[in-house]
Amino acid sequence: MRPTDRAPRPLLRPFFRHPAAFRRMPSPLRASLTRFVQHQWQQGGWLSTLLRPLGALAAWHVRNKRSAYATGRKPSWRAPVPVIVIGNIYVGGTGKTPVTIATVNALRAQGWRPGVISRGYGADIGAAPRCGMAPLDATLYGDEPALIAAATGVPVGVHPKRPLAAQTLLARWPDIDILICDDGLQHLALQRDIEIVVQDERGTGNGRLLPAGPLREPVERLQDVDIIITNRQALPAPAAKATTTTALRPMTVSMSLQPERYEHLSSGRSLSPAMFTAEAAGLPLAAAAGIGNPARYFAMLRQQGLHLDTTLPLPDHHAYDDNPFARLQAERILITAKDATKCRALTDDRLWVVHAAPSFQPADWLARLPLPANEQAHAMNAPGQDGNG
Repeated sequence: MRPTDRAPRPLLRPFFRHPAAFRRMPSPLRASLTRFVQHQWQQGGWLSTLLRPLGALAAWHVRNKRSAYATGRKPSWRAPVPVIVIGNIYVGGTGKTPVTIATVNALRAQGWRPGVISRGYGADIGAAPRCGMAPLDATLYGDEPALIAAATGVPVGVHPKRPLAAQTLLARWPDIDILICDDGLQHLALQRDIEIVVQDERGTGNGRLLPAGPLREPVERLQDVDIIITNRQALPAPAAKATTTTALRPMTVSMSLQPERYEHLSSGRSLSPAMFTAEAAGLPLAAAAGIGNPARYFAMLRQQGLHLDTTLPLPDHHAYDDNPFARLQAERILITAKDATKCRALTDDRLWVVHAAPSFQPADWLARLPLPANEQAHAMNAPGQDGNG
């Protein structure tokens, strides 16, 4: 990964009360500070050691919180339909949103009628949840919910209190028979049937909790989830068929994101990866990303044979109140589908949206989700309609 490809905000958020002040730092200083903290979080060092007591205190708080929900000292809500929670324990972007989209689309293909709930990060939600279907305004719902709604066609509800979002969504769309909670692993007020953790090549870093390390929960939390998906640059070779029928928990899955198509933002013209690469050969190219891990996105594009003359890593959930692309010297600028939800008002004819799709190993893991038996039977016997639009 190239140091200049890194996005500062998710990595350093615990150290800065006002991330805007960090963004105003000179780029070399910002990149140097980011590299330093990332090294501390991945391999340890004097700063991580110094902050270790705070990490231990955070671990105690997390365990106490889980115990309070497990024993009923804190109330939790059970939805009338199965709930799948998708999240991570490593702070920042690991690839949760593509997994959410793939899960929703797979469930629809199986006959389920899904709904999605999310926090709505980046939007001022207010006291009442917001619910809707595509197209959603990213400023009102958040960029990730807007992207999920556009990519799946299912109803989406947003609110920091996930049970409230779920209750409102189910009241408005009573035919929903399964809920997917995007980025809700730590929101224990919502009971769940399946937990899916998405991680990447960084794994669990130095194994310490914030701020001494990158983790939201202790490493042993991974023993309790149902599925661990590791987002990789490339899929490993298929494993040999198991010689035992013993069920393993958690199920482990590998994922790799690759471009599926390129869309010209202003015209809607769409090209296959091969066609875009051929057209772009020899042109000055730039790529920008306001996501949790821009470096992985830039590496994916380079793997496609694209020569990126300039990369512009932006903070996760960047608002695009101005046009950060104006200063880029490039014939074409590649942005993510998540960023595109906030860039359609920009008058820059150079913008192309990279629509990436995940591949999985094993490929059939979505067909083997450990859903409740009675609901699974209902889904298999459901008529051939999706009920959501």
